[in-house]
Amino acid sequence: MTSANRRDPQAPKGRPTPKRSEAEALRRAVVKPPADRREAAKRAREARRAELAKQREALAGGDERYLPARDRGPVRRYARDVVDSKWHVAEFFLPLAVLILIMSMMPSVQVKNASLLLWTGVIVMILVDSLLTGFRLKKALRERFPDENRRGAVAYALMRTLQMRRMRLPKPQIARGEAPRH
Repeated sequence: MTSANRRDPQAPKGRPTPKRSEAEALRRAVVKPPADRREAAKRAREARRAELAKQREALAGGDERYLPARDRGPVRRYARDVVDSKWHVAEFFLPLAVLILIMSMMPSVQVKNASLLLWTGVIVMILVDSLLTGFRLKKALRERFPDENRRGAVAYALMRTLQMRRMRLPKPQIARGEAPRH
């Protein structure tokens, strides 16, 4: 401590001095080992729940410190931002699949044929969109992060395109049309 930060020994410290018994009880309670296996398991469960709650909050808010390992780092954040900045055909896969399923159950042969054609078209469009997104993202990652570990980032981003924007975790941090952050 510097002389400017040093407290006058005669000045009150702003709180009463704890009794020895209170201080010892507090010390024992903090570092007291579990009494048995059940108590140890209970403490481990509570610690795990607290950690998962932090991760859920981070996934909702984007706090990088508490994100799961698969979502951490500047490479993954950039991949998320690239996906979140654009529209992707794969986002609409689930609603289209439901529509195609309903169409395929109709009694009309023409509607069934249209559903089969629509199904083929959706798959082709998703493949083309995924290939283009993958090539563009791989190139951008090579340019922006030449010294970082980029392994799995493209697959991570493509899996994110399959989720509807509202359902994505971590939540999108940028609006559509906005440039990805660095």
